[in-house]
Amino acid sequence: MPSTLDAQSAASPAPSSARPVNRKIGFKRKAAAYVSLTKPRVMELLLVTTLPTMIFAQRGFPDVVTMIATMVGGALAAGSSAAFNCYIDRDIDKLMNRTKKRPLVTGEVTPREALIFAWSIGVMSIAILLWGTNLLAAGLGVLAIFFYVVVYSLILKRRTEQNIVWGGIAGCFPVLIAWAAVRETVEWPAIVLFLIIFLWTPPHYWPLSLKYKRDYQAADVPMLGAVASARVVSSQVVLYAWATVACSLLLVPLGWAGIVYTAVALVAGGWFVYESHVLYAESQKPEYNDKKAMKVFHLSITYLTLVFVALAVDPFVGSPLMPVPGIPS
Repeated sequence: MPSTLDAQSAASPAPSSARPVNRKIGFKRKAAAYVSLTKPRVMELLLVTTLPTMIFAQRGFPDVVTMIATMVGGALAAGSSAAFNCYIDRDIDKLMNRTKKRPLVTGEVTPREALIFAWSIGVMSIAILLWGTNLLAAGLGVLAIFFYVVVYSLILKRRTEQNIVWGGIAGCFPVLIAWAAVRETVEWPAIVLFLIIFLWTPPHYWPLSLKYKRDYQAADVPMLGAVASARVVSSQVVLYAWATVACSLLLVPLGWAGIVYTAVALVAGGWFVYESHVLYAESQKPEYNDKKAMKVFHLSITYLTLVFVALAVDPFVGSPLMPVPGIPS
């Protein structure tokens, strides 16, 4: 679950707030530091895609045990991945303005504590998925952690400007886990949902990398926004936005999507594409400011949330627009 997921323009020493904390830390502050390691905002976004996928796959509400095990197990898997990422990136986090207050930088959590915590909740997440769902869902949970920690954090992030494209696959796994938890298999609609998030990740993250490009440059992390012009980045955002919306509509001919999902996917998708084009047009102007890219970043979150909320509502309103024999409706 790509992460989401940087440095001051001058390579000056970290401010006092980023220096190791030597005094004894209270329980509440320590607990808050551990929670921070899990990157709760990223976790929330992953869970927004998980429950709707389960409802859509079931064409109604799954049993309570399956829902709780999938949500809790998925949340812990995402938290484990994030904690491992914080451990791996602690050297560059202290250089980046947006990450300088993370617990491993401030000293609220030691590297050893972070590593033990990451392993503990990771093992716990797989155990919960095994207990409450099935072997396939648990196996996909292991793959999700592996992709984020090894493929993205250790291999891709510091080596290629395409890091977020392929590393972002980790953030696509929750929909596969959710689908497998309910139907004990992975079917074409689950692949489409996987691809929606895969294609959505670059136009979601690249605008952020534009705003924080000096952070990434200072930390020598080749995010596209740090190594390419705003014009190049925004053109890629446009292409990926179009691809995301086109992919989202594939659920219609597959015989799964009804009027609610289709209407929201079209309207929200049109908005997403339009604002991506606005960003591209703005990037051509001499007075362009990279902070304007944040509008697309925030909109991308709204877009994905609307699409998956519609996914959850859709089974309860009417039938699929293009029903296919053998597909539940």
